Amino acid sequence: MMRLLGPMLVAMAVLSTLVNPARSDDDKGTKAVLDKAIEAMGGEAKLGKLDAFRWKSKGTITINGTDSAFTLQGAAQGLDRFRSEFDGEFGGEKVKGIAVVNGKKGWRKFGDMGGAMDADALANEKRNVYLQIVPITLMPLKGKQFKVAMGKEEKVAGKPAIGLKVTGPDGKDFDLYFDKKSGLHVKLVAKVMDFAGTEVTQETVFDGYKDFAGIKRATKAVSKRDGEKFLAVEVTEFEATPKVDAKTFAEPK
Repeated sequence: MMRLLGPMLVAMAVLSTLVNPARSDDDKGTKAVLDKAIEAMGGEAKLGKLDAFRWKSKGTITINGTDSAFTLQGAAQGLDRFRSEFDGEFGGEKVKGIAVVNGKKGWRKFGDMGGAMDADALANEKRNVYLQIVPITLMPLKGKQFKVAMGKEEKVAGKPAIGLKVTGPDGKDFDLYFDKKSGLHVKLVAKVMDFAGTEVTQETVFDGYKDFAGIKRATKAVSKRDGEKFLAVEVTEFEATPKVDAKTFAEPK
């Protein structure tokens, strides 16, 4: 029996290689796509320092077939400190909303109403945060919090794009697509929660890249939810900063 054990182990190792022969090539392909994207969007030296930033944007949101204009401003530091402020008008009524994530705490406020997020709401908001930040910096994909594998190829805006399948720190997957020629990030597909708490598929296409102090940022994004028109956003200002004031991520009053 012992004489057979050695050959059996060798055979098992060979069989394992045959079952999954492309693992090494897959890793190399993933790294090549990610490295090209990072270089296209400013390079590892600049994106590696992009830990904190502020931005302003404007756009329209479509709810029940009705478009409403809004403005949005926000700030982020890392993946666990985030603040966004929303101003819009719905049916002639002005609405202001604030969402804040600060580590293990989070708050949401609409008008005079609001309070602390419960565990489920905070987990959902943290996912929304990394889905927004990862396409801007890309560098978290090189860390241990995210697992990245080769995805499929498809056309985005009529141009070939290479996909990467990413598993986030919460164990949930999403897909990123990069223009095959330029390397720029052009599309994100993820499962998200809608306003009613129902899971939907959100598909966002990015365009209008501009240079902000050596960092390329998509300034236009159009999103669909389950194939239906949902959001159109245009970034009007973007600024990298060494640090965001800690008061920014305090509970909104």
